[in-house]
Amino acid sequence: MFENKFDVIVVGGGHAGCEAAAAAANLGSKTLLITMNLQTLGQMSCNPAMGGIAKGQIVREIDALGGYSGIVSDKSAIQFKMLNQSKGPAMWSPRVQSDRQMFSQEWRQMLEKTKNLDFYQEMVTDVIVKNNKICGVKTSLGIKIYSKTVILTNGTFLNGKIHIGEKNFQGGRAGEKSSVGLTSSLLNLGFISGRMKTGTPPRVDGRSLDYNKMEEQPGDIKPSKFSFSNQTKPLKSQISCHMTHTNNLSHEILREGFDRSPMFNGNIESIGPRYCPSIEDKINRFSDKSSHQIFVEPEGWNTIEVYVNGFSTSLPEEIQFKALRSIVGFKNVKLFRPGYAIEYDFFQPTQLYNTLETKLITGLYFAGQINGTTGYEEAAAQGLIAGINASLKIKRKDPFILRRDQAYIGVLIDDLILKGTDEPYRMFTSRAEYRTLLRQDNADKRLSPMGYKLGLISSQRMKTLDNKIKKTKSVKEYLYSTSFDMKSANYLLSSLDEVPVKQTDKFSKLLARPNIKRKDIKNLNPLKKYLIKEKISDEILEQAEIDIKYSGYIEKEKRNVEKLIRLRNIKIPEKFNFNELSSLSFEAKEKLNKIRPQTLDQASRISGIKPSDISVLLVSMGR
Repeated sequence: MFENKFDVIVVGGGHAGCEAAAAAANLGSKTLLITMNLQTLGQMSCNPAMGGIAKGQIVREIDALGGYSGIVSDKSAIQFKMLNQSKGPAMWSPRVQSDRQMFSQEWRQMLEKTKNLDFYQEMVTDVIVKNNKICGVKTSLGIKIYSKTVILTNGTFLNGKIHIGEKNFQGGRAGEKSSVGLTSSLLNLGFISGRMKTGTPPRVDGRSLDYNKMEEQPGDIKPSKFSFSNQTKPLKSQISCHMTHTNNLSHEILREGFDRSPMFNGNIESIGPRYCPSIEDKINRFSDKSSHQIFVEPEGWNTIEVYVNGFSTSLPEEIQFKALRSIVGFKNVKLFRPGYAIEYDFFQPTQLYNTLETKLITGLYFAGQINGTTGYEEAAAQGLIAGINASLKIKRKDPFILRRDQAYIGVLIDDLILKGTDEPYRMFTSRAEYRTLLRQDNADKRLSPMGYKLGLISSQRMKTLDNKIKKTKSVKEYLYSTSFDMKSANYLLSSLDEVPVKQTDKFSKLLARPNIKRKDIKNLNPLKKYLIKEKISDEILEQAEIDIKYSGYIEKEKRNVEKLIRLRNIKIPEKFNFNELSSLSFEAKEKLNKIRPQTLDQASRISGIKPSDISVLLVSMGR
């Protein structure tokens, strides 16, 4: 069946696998996507949503590079929200509520339309390696499929074990078997693995809920979208989510099951996500709180199934049901399926280069939860980077690496390969020291030229981007050079309780005020006439506003980036002997030998490496 050798084999059809397969195939590599179930390509295993704090920035970056996640999210969205709008633009984060079934269907349709991409349904149990170089994979039926590169994106399926109360059974997720054999294969090659835990809440019958007793959570009045391309359009209609809360009675009922909770009785020993704890973990850790938020999220346009966000649990199903019925609006709830916890194998990401290729085996790449991350968005980003680099390696081209100052994706991978993780890694805006530069609104400006150079972005999209950049520059020049009418400006300022101006000045000075927004000044003449005449969209005006209002912060971050270029350009020889440097501490030697940073810039970010250690390295290399 597989007489010809593939360029790239992608194992796993989740978010990482889908992006990896699409990227490699679109770059011209003959690609095979192998998954245990072709009916669940791009499946949303947990919450039916994409984006959110920092995660929305990642989806925008994936789209800007030519990935598919943004387009799929837009086409399957039932609600759009821009989070954190009360804060500065570096914190704004887009999020969509998704139709779970449509999301998976859209992914499959996009992949099936992708040239150079084949599919096969089977379990991969082994990798074929010769002289520390990947040669292909072996399936549970004993079939050997050969390839120049292999990308493993196994999600939670590697020796997955599901827990509900005192019951546990093998499974990659509810209703699907786990993947067995591959972990042993990798351990025999010398890889270091560990166990992690994640969980999911119960799903319920939306007809049994009383939404009148909950707080409605509608989408944005003027919804935007994820993709910068013209393949999608903003939603014209949306479905509301709702919010309610647990209470003291809920907590008492949940505590009744603690002695049978796998989290507390020793059945689960692995560590779960710190920032997405189970409801029993919340009650245990925050015992002083009498309630916790519950977000009631519809699963799609044409289904009555509802996702109970905030109620992730592995307690016995009867305890889950009883506790749910104590929540306001859930008095008559009907349970579709209980929540559960799942344990699975992962491999320390410090065993990877920043291309996501493994250090031990040439041509073998890891992406997604196999690297210890949690979340669709983090997985999809890794899949995209692995797919790109696998294809580039085959063509013997330079690898594609994003720096921390270029993208959240760069921060994600840099954190993983230099620091590793002992708990499921989740992206936050606080992890990015250059977040003013890495906004969701400018992801296309930052990354689409790179995507175009790779061959993932069309010339039409680049023309659209060039036009956006030119128009933004023109609007900024106008605001910096054109004066406002003092009388009308003071009328505006007084209505906003702002200090009036004593003389006329440029529009940029008005806009630089913290409490003055573009919507406030866009009706002032002559700006109003200019915007109409030049047909300036609100998106362009927003870009100009951000650049003007936050110019000081943006320039400061750019200067900080420039300071790091010196360290970034100093390469550490591949076989550099850190043990010969007597001035280095034992801890520094141990960590440098383990992670093997490629530059001094990377070395400086390893946990436990001090500035004095970097000075020693500088001196030793004649700098």
